Amino acid sequence: MSDPLVFVDRDDDVVTLRFNNPDSLNAMTQAMGEAFAAEVAVLARDSSVRAVVLAGAGRAFSAGGDLDMITARADRGREEPVRAQREIRDGMRSFYKLFLSVRDLPCPTLAAVHGHAIGAGFCVALACDIRFAGLDAKLGLNFTRLGLHPGMGATWTLPRLVGPAVAAELLYTSRLVTGEEAVGLGLANRALPSDQVLDATRECARQIAANAPHANRGVKQALGRSLEATLEDQLSFEATEQATCFTTEDVHEGIAAVKEKRAPKFTGR
Repeated sequence: MSDPLVFVDRDDDVVTLRFNNPDSLNAMTQAMGEAFAAEVAVLARDSSVRAVVLAGAGRAFSAGGDLDMITARADRGREEPVRAQREIRDGMRSFYKLFLSVRDLPCPTLAAVHGHAIGAGFCVALACDIRFAGLDAKLGLNFTRLGLHPGMGATWTLPRLVGPAVAAELLYTSRLVTGEEAVGLGLANRALPSDQVLDATRECARQIAANAPHANRGVKQALGRSLEATLEDQLSFEATEQATCFTTEDVHEGIAAVKEKRAPKFTGR
């Protein structure tokens, strides 16, 4: 029996999803995407999960789209340019959806990026809420260097993280950056030695998981809608979420913990 393409490791209320095809630097295939989306769907229904960490087995987070898959689509496009265009478009849209299902998780998500995170592989990391990267990691969106328009949400996510000018430079040039530079650009939260990245990311996930899960899920929704919302609309959303939190047991626990000068123990109720 072959190893799973996505390995799941759970530590209490923190789950790590690890791309698990190290021989190909975790290149993204249809089969890996289907396995990933299936695991995400299970986690999305599990209210006891408070944070999810994405990582890659072996020497890299992900080298991006599988080159054999890309070559097959290029050959198909050459053979029948008109007929193949719609077929390839629909196939790519379906492929994006598998990996970007990470955005459907209601809890906070973190990417532990070591080694290479290139093209579509980096796009999946960018779809997470938080990114920790190895100091010497190689990160970038190399689509135009392959003769391809960017995909996997790159032109939507990148400007929101780094602004339109920096996004334009990175997408036009296909330039790779180190983890250290990524922090300065706003692509990563922290840069650490590669052998510390996963542990540090999991520690951050545990810190998140120690806080009230309903409140954190509300924060995720609020951040996701904030760029499209007016201030008045966002204030209404925040007031609604706070009103809901005031009906939970967790808010009483949080207040009691402050008064008693101890760490809170939230139950999610």
